[in-house]
Amino acid sequence: MTRPARPRRLARLAAFLLLVLLPWPRPAAGQPAASAVPAPATANADGAALLASITALTAPGMDGRATGSDGNRKAQAWIEARLGALGVRPAGSAGYAVPFMFNRAGATVTGTNLVARCEGRRADAPYLVVSAHYDHLGIRNGQTYHGADDNASGVAMLLHVAARCTQTPFDHPLLLAFFDAEEAGLQGAQAFVKAPPVPAARLALNINFDMVSRSATREIFVAGPGRWPALRPILEPAVAQAPITVRFGHDTGGGQNDWTTQSDHGAFHAAGIPFVYFGVEDHPDYHKPSDTPEKIAPDFLGGVATVVLRVLDALDRASAYR
Repeated sequence: MTRPARPRRLARLAAFLLLVLLPWPRPAAGQPAASAVPAPATANADGAALLASITALTAPGMDGRATGSDGNRKAQAWIEARLGALGVRPAGSAGYAVPFMFNRAGATVTGTNLVARCEGRRADAPYLVVSAHYDHLGIRNGQTYHGADDNASGVAMLLHVAARCTQTPFDHPLLLAFFDAEEAGLQGAQAFVKAPPVPAARLALNINFDMVSRSATREIFVAGPGRWPALRPILEPAVAQAPITVRFGHDTGGGQNDWTTQSDHGAFHAAGIPFVYFGVEDHPDYHKPSDTPEKIAPDFLGGVATVVLRVLDALDRASAYR
């Protein structure tokens, strides 16, 4: 994720003010801040499977998955193989890979988005774009920035959604977008929005995953309703009995605590497309070589997966998002 770096004490203070002093991130009246509902039995199995994907994406040879690197290309191949094994077809006739170019420090760089399609039960329904970026910071000064939470976790969650849509299709068709070059300024998402694989008018909503696998307080934030208020009555019932704490927020006010433009959903918001973003607050390993799989709690990750699928089902049943 491309959140601005900030001292840990300042981050904790900002989060406290956000959750305690301001009304907008708090749960709605009648919605508990934390749920006493135990995690479903499947959540632990899901967490273990998701962690296995994260471990694969941070294995030796992936080398931090920096855009344009050999490690990034190995990550592409691994994701394509998983999609093929799940039976998810490419969104275009030329395969999953959709190259794009952008300028970085005066040089032209080629990135590669991977885009798949899950057909919906309703042929006339607009598309839901479900996304996560697979790139990270690569190797710097001889150290590998593994990017387990940021954002191998989001890729694992997107593959989890892919498995669900092949087993039980949604009413809406899905475009599954694995974006490249998020760390370079949302470049892959911007390229997608400029040239989507379906008519732009059929893109109804973006659901984005970026840093979803670890939280000392077992909290996942859902951003979007602050910018797109019609989303809140859809989302609140879906998260009311969650096995982890779900909070709304980090999507108004501007500044570094407003995440509206700090991950790939920002490109959709700028194009007038509503978004729902799942993410945790910064942790001590954010954008450091120490962001590794062993720091991840599978039970929390499985709880997030439960919430994600409940939210997707609720969004799938909805008829409008704005």
